[in-house]
Amino acid sequence: MTDAPRAARRSTLRTHHGDTFDDPYEWLREKESPEVVAHLEAENAHTDAATAHLEGLREQLFQEIKGRVQETDLSVPTRRGDWWYYSRTEEGSQYGIHCRTAAAAGDWTPPVLQPGVPVPGEIVLLDGNAEAEGHEFFSLGAFDTSDDATRLLWSTDFEGDELYTVHVRDLVTGETLADEIPDTSGAFFTPDGTGVVYTTRDEAWRPDTLWLHRIGTPVAEDVKLFHEPDERFWLGAGITRSRKYLVIGVGSSITSEEYIVDLDGDLTAEPRLVWPRQEGVEYSFEHAVVDGEDRLYILHNRDALDFELVSVAAADPQGEQRVVLAHEPGRRLLGMDAFRDFGTVEYRREGLERVALLDYATDSLEDVAFDEPLYSAGVSGNPEWHSPFLRLGYASFVTPGTVYELELATRRLVLRKQVPVLGGYDPADYGQRRDWATATDGTLVPISLVWKRSFGEPGSEVRPLHLYGYGSYEHSIDPGFSVARLSELDRGVIFAVAHVRGGGEMGRQWYEDGKLLKKRNTFTDFVACAEHLVAAGVTSPDRLVAEGASAGGLLMGAVTNLAPSLFAGVLAGVPFVDALTTILDPSLPLTVIEWDEWGDPLHGADVYEYMKSYTPYENVRDGIRYPRILAVTSLNDSRVMYVEPAKWVARLRDAGASDVLLKCEMVAGHGGVSGRYNSWKERAFELAWILDVLGLAG
Repeated sequence: MTDAPRAARRSTLRTHHGDTFDDPYEWLREKESPEVVAHLEAENAHTDAATAHLEGLREQLFQEIKGRVQETDLSVPTRRGDWWYYSRTEEGSQYGIHCRTAAAAGDWTPPVLQPGVPVPGEIVLLDGNAEAEGHEFFSLGAFDTSDDATRLLWSTDFEGDELYTVHVRDLVTGETLADEIPDTSGAFFTPDGTGVVYTTRDEAWRPDTLWLHRIGTPVAEDVKLFHEPDERFWLGAGITRSRKYLVIGVGSSITSEEYIVDLDGDLTAEPRLVWPRQEGVEYSFEHAVVDGEDRLYILHNRDALDFELVSVAAADPQGEQRVVLAHEPGRRLLGMDAFRDFGTVEYRREGLERVALLDYATDSLEDVAFDEPLYSAGVSGNPEWHSPFLRLGYASFVTPGTVYELELATRRLVLRKQVPVLGGYDPADYGQRRDWATATDGTLVPISLVWKRSFGEPGSEVRPLHLYGYGSYEHSIDPGFSVARLSELDRGVIFAVAHVRGGGEMGRQWYEDGKLLKKRNTFTDFVACAEHLVAAGVTSPDRLVAEGASAGGLLMGAVTNLAPSLFAGVLAGVPFVDALTTILDPSLPLTVIEWDEWGDPLHGADVYEYMKSYTPYENVRDGIRYPRILAVTSLNDSRVMYVEPAKWVARLRDAGASDVLLKCEMVAGHGGVSGRYNSWKERAFELAWILDVLGLAG
């Protein structure tokens, strides 16, 4: 095996608030430097050599994943206008194929499509495999059809940097039009299909400007519809399901502001403000027609920590408000969808997502019931303003992704499709449950566990365990099914999720207690979960691997410093491990936006001191035994730059960490490699490393 690469040490002094930090590896930030590229390639060569003994296991895991997937498959068609839209995959193809077929008038029951059976009247709109041809990386961004179904819009990214080029095709003639818009973030048609509304980014990679492109005119003549100058705010746009309003939204992680433009008028007219921005107040709205009046249903957190729902007149949104769902502590309202005759509300209580129907006349909620103790459910795939069915997505740790439709007239749940798992999968062979760990301050932290029953209940004997965590941005790690995870469970590994503070599993306060100057709770919660599982006899430190990605990668770096002896291995994906350096530099992509989440150490000495006390890179400790570490990153990641794990790995080696690997995808983005087979191989690589750490690679 080759020796681990050792990056040269070159002093870079950074002084803030009277504190000077000497950063020896900041030079690795020079992405275009041949020396940096050579170092990353050397890291990859070392990782390849260090994991060469796992090649057979990687191939076995890849074949297991592939063997459980029905490679030729189709999605459940979604009705939009006079067409059923769906996608299909074919064996041997990396990407999906997007299609449609005509719908019979008045028929709302989606056609049942069978793998390998030709779909009558199928029209292929876009073949991702053809788009990706000749490119190492391919990501499909926007995908939209005009309301009259005569034009297609799609956007492509071939680098992984999330800058997309928009294309337009005439679906009648099959001609791809000359209209091509580069460097966009999001895009969609105006309802009449004559224009494209799209967003562009500033130099800090922040979507900040909304444009209108008239098809057939030069991009240079596009009209600026809106610009958000405040660098703390992102810009986005969309169209209400009613097709009544163009919605323009700006927001930071703690503050929102939205505008509307009547679609039957001049799109370049001055947008109407819904509510003025107020620091710390988030809101979103949906348009409904109630008793003949245009109403906006606004979900907000003004004096309502877990949010409340109010209704206002669309003509006067800042006027009289009617409370629809009052704030109820412990019931975190997540979102509202408006349809012609009813609304839906998604909310979270006791750590679980729930879906309910909202009666416009009575403001009453009617829950949609599911029978598993742990699950995820949500409203999805409902573009039409009026339909006799409401489509829902559902999954659990043991139930594959499922599409239900709620028949509104009877309240009957109709199963439309469950993702097939080949090879004789039986959900009854697997168990799932929730445990609770006690944090250092006495807070109870939920842990979800899933295992194969034939190996015994967790706690019956010490078992290898894979513990996952995230804990930022109020993002919840909800129960979900994974085909790849079965390869672990079938080898006796218990998979667990630590629902630490900073996420949103237990309501808004759960998030507030894991951000800014309370961020350390995220890390100590994860350690408490690991300690609980060890104390309960579920696992032991030598049989415990931790994993997290992005902000969850920061979590991995932090807990590795806090409790290195608690873990046998740590897998950190695109890890935010040099957070202080990044957050101190407002010229870097997305930094200023992140101040609401982490604090502003550039201008606040208390924030600087607090962040420096936990950020992984600054807190690597000399002379201690670190667990085995695998850091995975991507050269073109625009969210967490490759330099962060590259510097972290170099510093860990300085400290004497003996088994630290860096794997850098040279053509990929924040989400890793593109293409399903490539993604399976990537996960097989990671799983093989995990199993090796757990002593199960033989």
